[in-house]
Amino acid sequence: MTGTLILVRHGESEWNLKNLFTGWRNPDLTEKGVGEARGAGKRLKAAGLVPEVYFTSALKRAQHTLDLILEELGITDLVITRHHALNERDYGDLSGLNKDDARAKWGEDQVLIWRRSYDVPPPGGESLKDTAARTLPYFDADILPALKAGKTVLVAAHGNSLRSIVMAIEKLTPEQILKRELATGEPVVYTINADGSLKDRVAL
Repeated sequence: MTGTLILVRHGESEWNLKNLFTGWRNPDLTEKGVGEARGAGKRLKAAGLVPEVYFTSALKRAQHTLDLILEELGITDLVITRHHALNERDYGDLSGLNKDDARAKWGEDQVLIWRRSYDVPPPGGESLKDTAARTLPYFDADILPALKAGKTVLVAAHGNSLRSIVMAIEKLTPEQILKRELATGEPVVYTINADGSLKDRVAL
């Protein structure tokens, strides 16, 4: 028996468009982001993938993405689990700042370290390592059991919370996961064996 895990990063948000550090702040999708989310739903439908269990974060851009995907799939009778463990990494003092302004204030090298290192958090915020420390226990306790039971599970979340999950599933090193870009609104589908190991990965 195998389960199917579908990971989707939310569509473009209003703050993605403005080049702002977002983190736990709560902007909604842009018109383009709405289109990306609907496109994800259309791709899943074309692939014949019908999720049975649904997870998202406590932030509206991920929730809205999930709602639009399910609308495209014609799924209305459902229970959605929303949890802050799947939130984007907290950018702390960088949240709400334009990325160019942050570089001007702290220097390009320092901002790059905060953005692209595995375990160096920005002031008052989280590193990717910190994000994984809250995301992975939740994944193991609440999402993985459904996959081991053979369910098709859809998770609509954020670049870094999803990176944490990808790192664990694919057994990537910190260096490898930092190079992995997750495009907005593009589903990645994993086939998971009954023991939780990875069988296959396909990007739609």
